[in-house]
Amino acid sequence: MARYIGPKTRIARKFGEAIFGPDKVLSKRNFPPGQHGVNRRKKTSEYGIQLNEKQKAKYTYGVLERQFRNLFEKATRTKGITGEVLLQLLESRLDNVVFRLGIAPTRAAARQLVSHKHIVVDGSVVNIPSYTIKPGQVIGVREKSKSLEVVADALAGFNHSKYAWLEWDNTSMSGKFLHMPERADIPENIKEQLIVELYSK
Repeated sequence: MARYIGPKTRIARKFGEAIFGPDKVLSKRNFPPGQHGVNRRKKTSEYGIQLNEKQKAKYTYGVLERQFRNLFEKATRTKGITGEVLLQLLESRLDNVVFRLGIAPTRAAARQLVSHKHIVVDGSVVNIPSYTIKPGQVIGVREKSKSLEVVADALAGFNHSKYAWLEWDNTSMSGKFLHMPERADIPENIKEQLIVELYSK
């Protein structure tokens, strides 16, 4: 499966936000990359603004275009506000839940842990990063993977009360997905309504 593996700072500078986490370069160069980035004052069209928001969401959650489109279509068929439901579907992906639980420092690292069979859902190994977690399911670290340095480092000092829809048990190194998050609880700076407008054209 193709993934973006290029320079993450370049993408963060494009959007003017640290979408992949803290970025030292972005704090010094908060303007688009490239020779003319600092002087670029081009007015963006309405379509360009909407497209930009969709691209930001895709890069933030590490989702490809086809996957993103499928999630949007699923959101339109689901009861509720389409944009909010879309973000809830993205948040309930297994790789994202592993990241939110603090088991991995980034979503990319979470995806790798899932792919390499270090993560269990309700006691069974699941190696599909896009697997949708349902309320009530328990996500944990596989028994023989609990001593992994990357997991221990990520969990050290992590604030597990950060997300109201997740519950962490330090003893078993597992977390429970309590319910779908409310939009106000999702910290990502994404204007989902612009994405809905883009796909509705």
